[in-house]
Amino acid sequence: MLWRMPPTPADPGPYFDDLAVGQVLVPAPAATLDEGTAAAYQALCGDPLATSLSAPLGTAVSGAPGRLANPALVMHISIGQSTVATQRVVANLFYRGVVLQEVVRLGETLHTTVEVRGLRETTRRDDRPPRGLALLGIRTVRVDDGAAVVDYERCAMLRFRDPDSETGHADELGAADPDVDLDTWAARVPAGWDASPLAGAADRDWEVGGTRADLLRDTVTGAPELARLSQNLAPVHRDAGANDGGRRLVYGGHTIGLAQASMVRLMPGTATVLGWQSCDHLGPVHEGDVLSCRHTLLDEREVAGGRLRAVRTEVSAERDGGDAGPVLDWRLVAWGA
Repeated sequence: MLWRMPPTPADPGPYFDDLAVGQVLVPAPAATLDEGTAAAYQALCGDPLATSLSAPLGTAVSGAPGRLANPALVMHISIGQSTVATQRVVANLFYRGVVLQEVVRLGETLHTTVEVRGLRETTRRDDRPPRGLALLGIRTVRVDDGAAVVDYERCAMLRFRDPDSETGHADELGAADPDVDLDTWAARVPAGWDASPLAGAADRDWEVGGTRADLLRDTVTGAPELARLSQNLAPVHRDAGANDGGRRLVYGGHTIGLAQASMVRLMPGTATVLGWQSCDHLGPVHEGDVLSCRHTLLDEREVAGGRLRAVRTEVSAERDGGDAGPVLDWRLVAWGA
């Protein structure tokens, strides 16, 4: 069933107590990824992924014409379209099962549906309004041919509309599995891709188990712009007054986008990111924070003429001149030279 606007159009929500397991929310408008979208994203996150920056290189690697969309940009659009469920979000806890099933090229159109798969009230405390966790199933398809691009789950913490209501929701929502089994990812390498054009940029001295820190720290800027670009509807990412802490909360995908850019800088032979094994937001990020990234090569093997890599990316923040601690623990799988 589709979630419909409750009888308070000035504040449509949805809130936690508006939702029920099995609901499919009214979807956001479909979005066409074009050169302008890609340029705006590049200005915000600065990802050096060569196959999406260079049309000739992308064609040489993929074997087909048409400029490739950065897989992180594809995820931003998908997540933004999923915020029809999370306009009253407090925080996003984790993503799981993120597998990019189809290559997306600029000029193609994406459409996303959101289903409520589980609900659980959190423990009530006297020092804050009641909250609940919603497990959302998100499916994004390419409108051009109906192919599924990505299908995954995310767990969001939402506010209550009626603080006195008791929903009784107590579903077991589980957690993301951080252990990467590359055998299960090998078939995800795009068919017919050739990593050899990236061989000159490849770093073959990074041993499994080794960790490298990116010396280029990055300051978070343009946070509302990325929220607008991706059609993210959560007020906490645009309006400081909408956040309990009185400070605008940066959309979690912004941190992920900067983390992917950092990973690619250290692994310039990367052709694409195939998916996210797990992604945990450990703390809030605010505009002006300075992010530091470190990357650990968890596993690696030769697949389809290139290298399949499991990477753990950890991000910490400096805020107002002090250490704000870890903010992201991300396990991803990439393929390239």
